[in-house]
Amino acid sequence: MKMFVQVLTLLALLVPVAQAQFGGASPVELSEARVTMMAPTMQVAGTVVSRSDASLAAEVEGRLIEVADVGTRVEAGDVIARIEDTPLRLRAQELAAEITRAQARLRFLEAELVRFERLAETNLAAVSQIEQTRSERDVATSDLTVVRSRLEQIEDQLERTRITAPFPGVVVERVAQAGERVAVGTRVVRLVDPASLEVVARAPLSYYRYVEPGDELGLNFADEELIAPVRTVVSVGDESRHVFELRLDLAESLPVGQTVRVTVPTANVREVLAVPRDALVLRGDGIAVFIVDEDNTARRIRVTTGIGAGDWIEVSGPIQAGDRVVIRGNERLRPGQEVSVQG
Repeated sequence: MKMFVQVLTLLALLVPVAQAQFGGASPVELSEARVTMMAPTMQVAGTVVSRSDASLAAEVEGRLIEVADVGTRVEAGDVIARIEDTPLRLRAQELAAEITRAQARLRFLEAELVRFERLAETNLAAVSQIEQTRSERDVATSDLTVVRSRLEQIEDQLERTRITAPFPGVVVERVAQAGERVAVGTRVVRLVDPASLEVVARAPLSYYRYVEPGDELGLNFADEELIAPVRTVVSVGDESRHVFELRLDLAESLPVGQTVRVTVPTANVREVLAVPRDALVLRGDGIAVFIVDEDNTARRIRVTTGIGAGDWIEVSGPIQAGDRVVIRGNERLRPGQEVSVQG
């Protein structure tokens, strides 16, 4: 009984093969030829970059006492590095004391001026004495303003001893180490935001008129394909490189520096008749497509291919929009053979 079941199973497996080889109905999958808008394209190299990529430098001179490690994630405003601030704090204390002294002298001169003006009403104070006191009062007011300004400058420098993140990101490079002395403008760390990405690509300048902001272009990398909108187009070349730059917004999370291929149109979009690429049968006598008629018989027609976009390609020949074309099972199909539509 067991052997009988095995024989029946083997026969069931061999029947479709025998039908395909000797004229039986062959299982196929179908699609339809359709009219669509398409344009010839070319692929150019592009690179994933971050729109927020900054080298942060020291804004005051001093010794580094703290630097964030590479790989540290920070938010906007977080402290990435600190510079020793002891001399600046001492200078701030000194200026605060000078302000107190200047305020005391100003109060004294204002009181003196009031007293002399009262005495002048009874001719007990000279006019020159009043003028001198008023002049000294004005000088003291100016001195107080200068000292306050100097203190604000020192407080600003104290704030700059802390290097903070201007945007959220990751520390990807530590140029200076804790303990080193840095000058104004010395690079300390590099900060990159991996969440704000775009693709930068350059294409021949003659094709810039076919790309506009808002267009969606294809990106290919590592056998994957994405669609990204064009953010901006910079159509300015030079004598050495006749190319223009285009930047595309990238929503996917890709590593900064990833190389991609950007599909750029090289002509205006036009209306074409297209079929899936899987419908093409390449043989020694040329390129053909199998069309399934209403009676489910296959008919082989010769076609000429044109431009392509993704999984679709332009064809010309005795084929019309709406014709059912075979996309699976057409490798061993013969003209006039009956087919069994699957799926």
